[in-house]
Amino acid sequence: MNPLLERIQTSLLDLVGQFIQLLPGVVIGLVVLLLTGYAAKVTQRIVRRMTQRLVPSRSLQLLAMQVTRIGTWVLGIIIAAVVAFPDLRLGDIIGLLGLGSVAIGFAFQDIFKNFLAGILLLVEEPFRLGDQVMMCDYEGTVEAIKIRSTQLRTYTGEMVEIPNAIVFTNPVRVLTAYRSRRTDLAIGVDYTTPLPLAQQTFLEVVNRAAGVLDDPAPEVDVVGFGDSSIDFKVRYWTLPQMAEVRRIQTQVAMALKAACDEAGISIPYPIRTVHLFDQTQFDESKRVTNGARAGDAAR
Repeated sequence: MNPLLERIQTSLLDLVGQFIQLLPGVVIGLVVLLLTGYAAKVTQRIVRRMTQRLVPSRSLQLLAMQVTRIGTWVLGIIIAAVVAFPDLRLGDIIGLLGLGSVAIGFAFQDIFKNFLAGILLLVEEPFRLGDQVMMCDYEGTVEAIKIRSTQLRTYTGEMVEIPNAIVFTNPVRVLTAYRSRRTDLAIGVDYTTPLPLAQQTFLEVVNRAAGVLDDPAPEVDVVGFGDSSIDFKVRYWTLPQMAEVRRIQTQVAMALKAACDEAGISIPYPIRTVHLFDQTQFDESKRVTNGARAGDAAR
């Protein structure tokens, strides 16, 4: 037989023999990975129960569960690697992780960036689960802060996933950060309307409206003179949730219109004055000629 073929045959037999020797360890390693998945769920459930009793912050509870889940998987993968490859030492694993971390860092830098940003969001808590926020041109309720992204449910029932790095480095408006929220409602009255009467009427309407808070007190201000009306701004405070804001704004607007009708206060339409002239009697050339003759006569 050709020496080259003999060498190839010997190498293949050696590989098969090594694979057979490693096969039990590989099978056990796969079993360890399956058990790791189950252990991750169990430990996460245990940590969730403990943190619910000891930690009042929902964000910190999520952070503890995520760290526990990741730590369990890392430990399980290391155990599976040691079982599958008995010759693999702890120093070799650390060295492999050190060499691979550079390549992994470049390949998954966006994932790591979002992961670290998610941890900072959970620790610092600029907003909490259930808060209504405006971020990156989206507005809705914060449903979850995951490892990679923040989950936002819009008011139209859509789910938006925003990467944590973008959320962490951009402005975020937390609409429910405080116990109350102000609404500014514009309304205009006719120029013949007595302004004290209009102001008092609007104040009475807002003070009677259900859902409008007494503290801070409602305000009615004259903000300008429009083209066809004197403009008022009705300012009042409600609970910060968007459903409450919209509901009370509708009630206040309807009550203001009814009060204006009852008090005889006119809410005018935009007014425009249009001047008409006959263009057939307008000749620019004659006008220029007559002007030039008048100038010559003056000389």
